Amino acid sequence: MSLISVVIPTYQHAKSLPHCLESLFAQTHKEIEIIVVNDGSTDDTVEVLVPYEGCVQIIHQKNQGANPARNRGLKEAKGEFVIVCDADVTMRPDMLEKLKDALDEHADASYAYSAFRFGWKLFRGVPFDANQLKERNFIHTTSLVRRKDHPGFDNDVKRFQDWDVWLTMLEAGKTGILVDEVLCQVAIDGESRIGSSWLPSVLYRLPWKHIGWAPKRIRTYEAARAIIVSKHSL
Repeated sequence: MSLISVVIPTYQHAKSLPHCLESLFAQTHKEIEIIVVNDGSTDDTVEVLVPYEGCVQIIHQKNQGANPARNRGLKEAKGEFVIVCDADVTMRPDMLEKLKDALDEHADASYAYSAFRFGWKLFRGVPFDANQLKERNFIHTTSLVRRKDHPGFDNDVKRFQDWDVWLTMLEAGKTGILVDEVLCQVAIDGESRIGSSWLPSVLYRLPWKHIGWAPKRIRTYEAARAIIVSKHSL
């Protein structure tokens, strides 16, 4: 089996982190290393991690943000494959096996992704399409990537970090492959998820410019999206 490195950046996720870790210990693909980067949490994260010392690599650092934490974990990763797993994600027991099999079967793909649930909302799998990816992100952060192809995360990007990664890879000629099954669940837990809960897509399509007003969540979304659009000349 090929080694898979699982990087878990965590900030204020003491409640959900054990569920995330236990879902990893239950994986059918057993050749994994787990790297937890505690990004300056002030809740019970340190205490929660004590029972896992010895079987999980634990890194404590001052709070720097999600992308620096992810990059710190990727720097430590030794696997042929890497997957960044937010601390409030739980994986189906065969998730890593399914994604790894997809990459074994599609040597031209640099990463494999799946459908997922974000809270109660089901995000169905969308077959890889470069043009669609330029329009919107349909690939979750928790996707399995060949380590040699992973560009790392842009520390200056505060939102749509995963979309930024996939677009960066696309510009380098890297593509993905869909495993059309629901392989993980996002609990939407912790302070780092504030403001990231799902809104109906119809709200983002309303002509707010013509209305002359938009909710703060919509304004924040549009400003963050504009950064990605500008960076990648979309």
